This record gives sequence, structure tokens and C-alpha cells, in this order.
Amino acid sequence: MKHLIIITTLLVSGFIHSQTNYEKGMQKAFELWGSNNPIEASNMFERIAKAESDNWLPSYYAAQINITSSFGEKDEKKLTAQLKKAQDLINDATAISKDNPEILVMQALLHTAWVAFDGATYGATLSGKVVELYARASQIAPKNPRVVYCQAEWNMGSARYFGQDTTPFCKDLERAIELFVNFKPETPFHPNWGKERAAQVLASCRK
Repeated sequence: MKHLIIITTLLVSGFIHSQTNYEKGMQKAFELWGSNNPIEASNMFERIAKAESDNWLPSYYAAQINITSSFGEKDEKKLTAQLKKAQDLINDATAISKDNPEILVMQALLHTAWVAFDGATYGATLSGKVVELYARASQIAPKNPRVVYCQAEWNMGSARYFGQDTTPFCKDLERAIELFVNFKPETPFHPNWGKERAAQVLASCRK
């Protein structure tokens, strides 16, 4: 019995130590990202992902950094390298957490980065995939604010491209803002981004 207690204590202390290292690593990665060091932050998220093989969040954030930094990139080689890396990370996250609406949104944003880079080349092949991804995410998590907001912004961009009115999507952005107010992430490290951007898009929508 005494040996069992010792073994249990060691296992629990090891778990706590592991969690502490994970939390410290994630906090440091977010600090690097917030201090405009995205490459260092991405590298740290990737290192955490290797240590936390059953946790989709580090790969998700490493992918997000590579995707967000791809918008506005003019160098095709650099863009290709970033988005290929992001796709590999999304694949890793998906293998851990299938049918995850947050990951589906990130995959849609990756496709959007390609369309934003060259709509004539990638619009025809990827636009349908983006629509499908948001439809799946909406079915799984209709009250997830990032699903609602990102889908609305995509729909607005598509409407502008085809010379259509974007006003019908303002109500979706308003709903997203309301959902952000009541949204509670599962842990401090779960996705909780998008509220500020959704408010900016809504402000432009009202003009």
C-alpha cells in the first residue's frame, strides 16, 4: 500500500510538473507573438506540440501565425513555404482533434490566404472548399463566434468580388459580436481571438 501511494504521488507530481511546463511554454509563446516575434513564437509552439503529442492547440497556433503572416505577402516562394508549413500543422492538429470547428476555421483561412494572393488562380478551386468548411463548422458549432464572424467576412469578400451588396452580412457580424460577449474558452489557452477584428469589419459594413 505504501509503495502504491508513493507511485501515485510521483505520477501526480509528474503530471503537475508537465502541466506547469506546458503552461509556461504556452505563455512564453504568446508573449513572443504579442511582442511581434512571430517566427520565434511559431517555433516555440511547434516545440510544445512535439512534447504535447495529444494536444491540438500548439499546432493550431503555429499554423495561425504562418497563415496570418501570409496575408499581404507578395513573394510567392515565401508564401508557399509558409502555407505549406501551416497545412502540415493543421493536419497534425486535425489528427488529434477531428471535426473541430476551430481547426476548420483555420483551414478555411489558409485557403483564403491563397485566394487573397491570387484570386484568378486559386478562387475557382478553393472558394467552394472554404464555403464547405464554414458550413461544416456552423453545423458543429453554430454559436462559436469565430465561425460566425469568419464566415461573414468571407461572404462579404465574395460579394465585393462579384460586385454584390455586402449589407445582408452585417447582421451576421452583429450576431458574432453578441456571441463573443458570452463566449467562454474551455481553458485560458483555447482560441478566444477575433472580437476586435469582427468589430472593425462591422464598422466598415455600416458605412
